Amino acid sequence: MSGAGKKVVDVAFKAGKSIDWEGMAKLLVSDEARKEFATLRRTFDEVNSTLQTKFSQQEPEPIDWEYYRKGIGSRLVDMYKEAYESVEIPKFVDTVTPQFKPKFDALLVELKEAEEKSLKESERLEKEIADVQELKQKISTMTADEYFEKHPELKKKFDDEIRNDNWGY
Repeated sequence: MSGAGKKVVDVAFKAGKSIDWEGMAKLLVSDEARKEFATLRRTFDEVNSTLQTKFSQQEPEPIDWEYYRKGIGSRLVDMYKEAYESVEIPKFVDTVTPQFKPKFDALLVELKEAEEKSLKESERLEKEIADVQELKQKISTMTADEYFEKHPELKKKFDDEIRNDNWGY
């Protein structure tokens, strides 16, 4: 196996082992997201499997030319050996990866930024949900003063309306 091919296979294999598919699946809330996630996982597994089979092929077994000389004859075997040894398999030169690596790295940076933004938004939404649940529990016994303590902007708005003799009708 070539050095570059083996490296690709190793990276793909390690990436597959380090992904917490079940953990990510638990975070999904909609059926559409679950469907897309299943498609992503299946595609990842297919690509990983292809890489494993395509690049994991070993070097061919060396040919036992003496074995064939005994059975066929040395002249014909020597002709095949000469033809076999004259075949040159060109080395693969990767011209694509350098082209897309900067784009991929930029996408990784963008992904990290989006992840941070998403985590901040999730944190804000969780806090808002907690506030709404607390308000839901206390709303039946809460006084206007207690509500206005948590929402001073509403108190100011109401005070301004009363002061300006604007009663909303």
